[in-house]
Amino acid sequence: MVTITNDKAEMESGLSTQEVKTRLSEYGYNEVPEKKTHFLIRLAKCFWGIVPWMLEATVFFTWVLGKYPDMLIIIALLCFNAILSMIRQRKANMALESLKQRLSIQSRVKRDGVWSVVSAREIVPGDLIRVRAGDILPADTQLINGNLEIDQSVLTGESTTVEKAGGEAAYSGSAVKRGEATGTVSATGTRTYFGKTVELVSLAKPKLHMEGFTVKVARKLAMIIIVSLLISFAYALVTGFQFAVLLPLAAVLLVTAVPAAMPTMFTLNMALGASELAKKGVLVTRLSVSEDVALIDVLCVDKTGTMTMNKLFVEEEYQVNAFEKSDVILYGALASNEANQDPIDLAFLAASKEARISLDGYSQVEFVPFDPQTRMTGAVIEKSGERFAVRKGSFKAICSYCKISDENMASLGKEAEALSSKGLRVIAVARDDRRGGFKLVGLAGVADRIRPDSRETVMQLGNFGISVKMLTGDALPIARNIAPQMGLEDNIIRMPDTKGVQDQKMASSIEESSGMAEIYPEDKYTIVKSLQSRGHMVGMTGDGVNDAPALKQADVGIAVKNATDIAKDSAGAVLVTEGLGGILAMIKTGRTIYQRIFSWVLNMITKKTFTVGYIVTMLFLTHSLVISIFGMVLWIFFGDFATMSISTDNVRYSRRPDSLDTSWLFKVGVPLAALAVAEGTILTLMGLTYFGLGNTSKLYTFTFAYLVIESLFSLMILRERDHFWKSRPSNVLLVTTVAEISIVSAISLSGFFELGPLGYIPLIVILAYSFAASFLVNDFLKVFLLRRFYKKSI
Repeated sequence: MVTITNDKAEMESGLSTQEVKTRLSEYGYNEVPEKKTHFLIRLAKCFWGIVPWMLEATVFFTWVLGKYPDMLIIIALLCFNAILSMIRQRKANMALESLKQRLSIQSRVKRDGVWSVVSAREIVPGDLIRVRAGDILPADTQLINGNLEIDQSVLTGESTTVEKAGGEAAYSGSAVKRGEATGTVSATGTRTYFGKTVELVSLAKPKLHMEGFTVKVARKLAMIIIVSLLISFAYALVTGFQFAVLLPLAAVLLVTAVPAAMPTMFTLNMALGASELAKKGVLVTRLSVSEDVALIDVLCVDKTGTMTMNKLFVEEEYQVNAFEKSDVILYGALASNEANQDPIDLAFLAASKEARISLDGYSQVEFVPFDPQTRMTGAVIEKSGERFAVRKGSFKAICSYCKISDENMASLGKEAEALSSKGLRVIAVARDDRRGGFKLVGLAGVADRIRPDSRETVMQLGNFGISVKMLTGDALPIARNIAPQMGLEDNIIRMPDTKGVQDQKMASSIEESSGMAEIYPEDKYTIVKSLQSRGHMVGMTGDGVNDAPALKQADVGIAVKNATDIAKDSAGAVLVTEGLGGILAMIKTGRTIYQRIFSWVLNMITKKTFTVGYIVTMLFLTHSLVISIFGMVLWIFFGDFATMSISTDNVRYSRRPDSLDTSWLFKVGVPLAALAVAEGTILTLMGLTYFGLGNTSKLYTFTFAYLVIESLFSLMILRERDHFWKSRPSNVLLVTTVAEISIVSAISLSGFFELGPLGYIPLIVILAYSFAASFLVNDFLKVFLLRRFYKKSI
């Protein structure tokens, strides 16, 4: 916060126009600066990375070899992936723009001795401003005089309004519910409490998990290519066969290994997942969320407005004197006015309806709204021609008004403390004694009630292996009272007094707790980063400005219904229905998407590793390539892009959080590929012997047909974690597979460019051999490997 010293003249007349210009040049406008990356820079980044490099290297090799049609096809593929990447980036973060719009309000400012209305953007530190009920504070302000009741729940998460008087600070973004006050601006723009939240939003950088996963897979495939080429060069040196074959081999292997369709596969699955979630009341604003949600093992939930209803209820009553508990509600309701929309007034009125306490016959002749100075509301009530007065307000204020003795005050104080220890806010109720004084009716404990579905949701999340942590700005007793009602343990702690996210002691305390109380916006952000530093995949739910940085930093940020714009913009998904039931739908859908993607990736790894091994093995045996570059490019479209129909497949979601660990994929895929290499080598040697494949174009066709058909049958067994007959493929996947086999059969029989006509007998042998090898042999090895390296899949 900027320290501004105003002299007496400025306190009376406000800043001069010249001083405003000076401070404007020093501190800048009262707005949130926006940082934008140039379109060309974002486009250039699409051609930088392990997958683009592999494609670019392939372009280079095909150019050197003079295979210009092949080169153009690969360039088109490279550009296609870049366009998809740009489309994914189009849903860029709009949080800063939303904050700028929020600050674009009008404010009453006194300058040169004259009050005027100016844009909040032009306010500077030291300005003298006036705020009243209905206003939003345009900047952090030090109040000089007056009294305010403000709602700062979007900033701090506090579920009740806060009273502010002269000498106290009020923060930018808070809404004035009642009162008027004058104050001096202490901070503007990003220096405000509100602005610091903006900076945290801009600093928050969630990991892009699937991009990292793609890099890992591509890097390992690249290593397989390098090792294969080194072995081939070594073999060439030893045996003395022509090195001229190795350059086309390098091009063929690069085309083989590039996971070109992987970004498209991810995008397709995420888009389908987003569409499915929209039908279940969840709007996805960042596509990757639809699959990232499968990975989360910790969910941080903002209490106020997320797990609770952000609405006060009378939870407990304590009567005194000769009154009944129902009298506490009755007189409290009579001292309330629905038109004021005061949260406590509404709580008493709702309690009277819930308890079926009729207010019929009572007429409110006069009503005095809550006054921060008296800390109570009052009313004059008439019934059957008789008038009496009622009051309700803070415990100390009402007890003092009733002139309660010190002895009785001590006894009542214990009852008030008992209510407070349960996390309840104590409201005292009184009525006149018809002798000019007032007598206490009783005490009421009010609190923000949890949503009806919150407890069940928390329990179900636990069954899915997700640890739920409650985060709140409320006092520790209130948080500990709410936690068991939500199905959480009561080991709620105060936020550790440290800002270092690398502090392992702090991170351990956060990890072991069920939640944290009395926290600020930067604490939520720190909590998420601390849990991430401990290796957790973190989800975060929230609804206010105070949640925005954590929502963006989290692996999965979820804004609830009626969340502020900044919360929605920072989150990756928005619930459009009340409660948290949509989160369960997200998890089930996300884990279903995960299973589909990893079935496709496992098939891709197995297929590409097999193809590389098969081509190199046949090179050793025949001293020539058994497929052309064109054949491999065509195989990519059949083997990669067409198999994306698995995005519609019938799969079972797991009951535990999934993982982006790629090691098991290669532990399962490589042995399966090795077996397939042996099977493919046997088949090709048989073809060379019995089907007259001495013609190069015929050999290319034979290899092309075998690679495509084998990969399709392989997909049929790899889509299921158990034996292939345990689940039925989707209709779309079955139709696509049959269609591909039909097209490949037609190409094989008629020929296509470099691929010569093959004949019926070789094609039938390929179909029968691939079917038997995949379903009768490879499926059993797959189940064995999965049970050993990925046990939770079975």
